[in-house]
Amino acid sequence: ENKKIESEATPSVPQESSANEQIPKDPPSENIPAATVAKGSDPAPQKKPGNSNDRDAALTRVVTEKRLALIKAWEESEKSKKENKAHRKLSEIASWEKSRKASIEAELKQIEELFEKKKAEYAERMNNKKAEVHKEAEEKRAMVEAKRGEEFVQIEETAAKHHSTGYATQRRNPSYHETVPLVMSNSFTFDSAAD
Repeated sequence: ENKKIESEATPSVPQESSANEQIPKDPPSENIPAATVAKGSDPAPQKKPGNSNDRDAALTRVVTEKRLALIKAWEESEKSKKENKAHRKLSEIASWEKSRKASIEAELKQIEELFEKKKAEYAERMNNKKAEVHKEAEEKRAMVEAKRGEEFVQIEETAAKHHSTGYATQRRNPSYHETVPLVMSNSFTFDSAAD
């Protein structure tokens, strides 16, 4: 890291030479207006080219610029590292989210398949039960039809027997007697006679 910072700081070395070139040299006395000199004002002390103060100031400025450049390079490097780290983390989170979603989708498909299978099994069971109920109902219908046929045959035989003997039956419909009381007169019923 230090090598990197030093290598980044190396381009500031040419700035030293440019900084030395930019150091203002004392203007020649020809450029100073005569009115200023004539007024008797304190002229600024004349700086000689190559003065040690100028060199120290330039060197200090160069060192400061170099230090600032190194700090700036370090700051950029650290920011870049943190940016890359955050980008890696975000990529990891995105891939984790994608894989979790895929596994949840797969689990959901398995559950749906299981439910479809169970649904088919229950539908088959219910259809079998419906078929059993239908079969049982058909058997009961057949029994009722057979009994009715037997009763009709028995009635027809009895009727034929009565026709041959000429006997009239006195038997009434039993369900009629159970629902309607026997009436003897208009105001007198069989029930009231028992009292």
